[in-house]
Amino acid sequence: VQLQASGGGLVQAGGSLRLSCAASGSIFSINAGGWYRQAPGKQRELVAALSSGGSTDYTDSVKGRFTISKDNAVNTLYLQMNSLKPEDTAVYYCNAEVIRGPPFRRYDYWGQGTLVTVSS
Repeated sequence: VQLQASGGGLVQAGGSLRLSCAASGSIFSINAGGWYRQAPGKQRELVAALSSGGSTDYTDSVKGRFTISKDNAVNTLYLQMNSLKPEDTAVYYCNAEVIRGPPFRRYDYWGQGTLVTVSS
């Protein structure tokens, strides 16, 4: 199983991007997931999380601007990013807990990073 992150790029402040994290391989579903980011010289931080029950949580700096979601029909986790700011510039990583089987078990995977650059 692999997670393929995509959708990063260069955008002007105020713009939008949608990041995708597609799971390939034999999986039953994406159970939960999260998006992290790491800016140069900073530690990786959790930006958005989606629980198995569907609840979401966001770091304060992105609340009201970012939305995490998933589509199990295409085994993909998304991060919609609106009203982007220069301080959102970072490499974004996806993490997903997937269910594989039978026998059905949970497995944790990371995608490669995708770079988001927001110009002022």
